[in-house]
Amino acid sequence: MERRQIVIFDTTLRDGEQAPGCSLYPEEKVRIARQLENLGVDVIEPGFPASSPGDFEAVQTISRAATRAEICGFARAIFSDIDAAVRATEDAPKRRLHLFISSSQIHLDFQLRKSREEVLRIARECIAYAKQFVDKIEFSPMDASRTDEAFLWEMIETAIEAGATIINVPDTVGYALPEEYGAIFRRIRENVRGIDRVMLSAHCHNDLGLAVANSLAALRNGAEQVEVTVNGVGERTGNCSLEELVMAIDTRGEALQLATAIDPSQIYETCRLVSRTMNFPIAHNKPVVGRNAFQHESGIHQDGLLKHRSTYEIMDPERLGVPRNMIVLGKHSGRHALQHRLAQFGIHLSDPELDDVFRRFKDAADAKKTVSDDDLIRLAAEGTGEMMTSYTLVHMQVMTANDQVRVASVTVRDNRTGVEESHSCTGSGPVEAVIGSLKKAFPFPTEFVDLELHSLSVGETANGEATVTIAMGGETFRGTGVHPDIIVAVAHAYMSACNQAAQEAHSLHAVQEALAARN
Repeated sequence: MERRQIVIFDTTLRDGEQAPGCSLYPEEKVRIARQLENLGVDVIEPGFPASSPGDFEAVQTISRAATRAEICGFARAIFSDIDAAVRATEDAPKRRLHLFISSSQIHLDFQLRKSREEVLRIARECIAYAKQFVDKIEFSPMDASRTDEAFLWEMIETAIEAGATIINVPDTVGYALPEEYGAIFRRIRENVRGIDRVMLSAHCHNDLGLAVANSLAALRNGAEQVEVTVNGVGERTGNCSLEELVMAIDTRGEALQLATAIDPSQIYETCRLVSRTMNFPIAHNKPVVGRNAFQHESGIHQDGLLKHRSTYEIMDPERLGVPRNMIVLGKHSGRHALQHRLAQFGIHLSDPELDDVFRRFKDAADAKKTVSDDDLIRLAAEGTGEMMTSYTLVHMQVMTANDQVRVASVTVRDNRTGVEESHSCTGSGPVEAVIGSLKKAFPFPTEFVDLELHSLSVGETANGEATVTIAMGGETFRGTGVHPDIIVAVAHAYMSACNQAAQEAHSLHAVQEALAARN
């Protein structure tokens, strides 16, 4: 049976931006919109044109730049809002207008202070007015999930008669349970005249953590479109998460008989871009793209994963563009995981050496929350008496002041030759200065991809944990560092990532030499 294709309507740049602290500059919206097109969303709602000149400019620019996605102009049921949305989207190759007005009695009584008859009249007049400019009109009766059923049907019928082509049913405050929200769609299908002529859409908020579940319930009861945001950002606790909904459909497509046009390989990059641009961190336990989504500390899980990924993972992280870093070393880790991580640095121990390092690793893991790469390499070196990495950070110094550029100097030893070299660099911040200095110490170019910083405890004596991701030759390498001085932790994490890259470069060079000798 052919799976039903679902329309993915992305409102990250409108509803998502309404999350406190997540406002965007116009050029940032344009950058995210380009990535949303790369991702494959069907509809982009770039903002609220009537809300500010900046939002109008962003919607207009995105409308002109769009090549594949349909652009949606958002407006209250107010003529001036509609005019602004029409002007802002007039250059889009494909467009629609999205009008909304409240429908629940609590909204009518305390927010709009209007009667049901007045709201129906406003909806009818504004939809008819918008229809003069755009054929495709989406209408949302706001707070639909708390609206009297008979009045909701009447409002939807009024909207369809006036020219609406898409009816969106918002769970505006995240109040509905999945069976309730699904039933709303089923009952609309059964009772609203003209509903067979329009598309039904779901728009769910996550106040009770049910946005994705409610959206799936709507799809199973006749919805053809779902409104989502990247990382689930949005008002209060956010909206239905794009990546969670899409991967639920992708992973359980056979059971759901649904499909989307989203390119999974673009999911991770899109989520990271939105997180960085909005300064909105992704929770460690966030499904699909969170730091822990594909990381495993339990020895049983690690052993299973190293034997076959599907033992404990239902999605392939690399297919989503997520770097493969599934092993986290801690007190629950097993011998197999320790051996695997050491091998990433080119460290191969005999069974007795591995037993010794594993025993001391367990002692260290009991004393710490996690064992950093530096700790692990030091343990291996102590067990064998050998230098275990290609490069070692011998010395680092950073000079910083609140009114001057930062200056860093580093000394790095090439352990293969014993040669030590010192380098220095300036930067607007200490991290930039340190990384700039360290880049000069390595004979191969790397791209600094990402930095995560976390406190491992509370108080002024807390250790900081840094995770650095770099790219070299199309591959990514990730290193960790832990230290009371967070800048030192960053330096150690960068050195760890570079040592992994060096091991990869050395291995590739050895293979190339062997092939050359054979030929």
